[in-house]
Amino acid sequence: QVQLQESGPGLVKPSQTLSLSCTVSGDSITTSPYYWSWIRQSSGKGLEWMGAIGYNDNTYYSPSLKSRSSISWDTSKNQFTLQLSSVTPEDAAVYYCVRQYKLSVCDYWGQGTQVTVSS
Repeated sequence: QVQLQESGPGLVKPSQTLSLSCTVSGDSITTSPYYWSWIRQSSGKGLEWMGAIGYNDNTYYSPSLKSRSSISWDTSKNQFTLQLSSVTPEDAAVYYCVRQYKLSVCDYWGQGTQVTVSS
């Protein structure tokens, strides 16, 4: 059974960098052909795919967030991390880490972590 668990601060100040980690159990993040993604959902809005890191360490980003996003991994911890810079209140959302098959089907989700952006 694959499990994903997000961790990180629940409150970030405007203009700061948000850093979230996802610890994976039950699978290695280097297993082909899976990708490890971040998806968020703001209040009253739909799901937004933010980016992913692949089993081959390639990274992919949503064009709208690419300039502010960075996804990396630590294979020794089986963990991947999202950094989102220059946050604004519009970045407040529930952030999910997700396993995607070939950047397509999302088959495992973390429980989600609420992030608030406020001074």
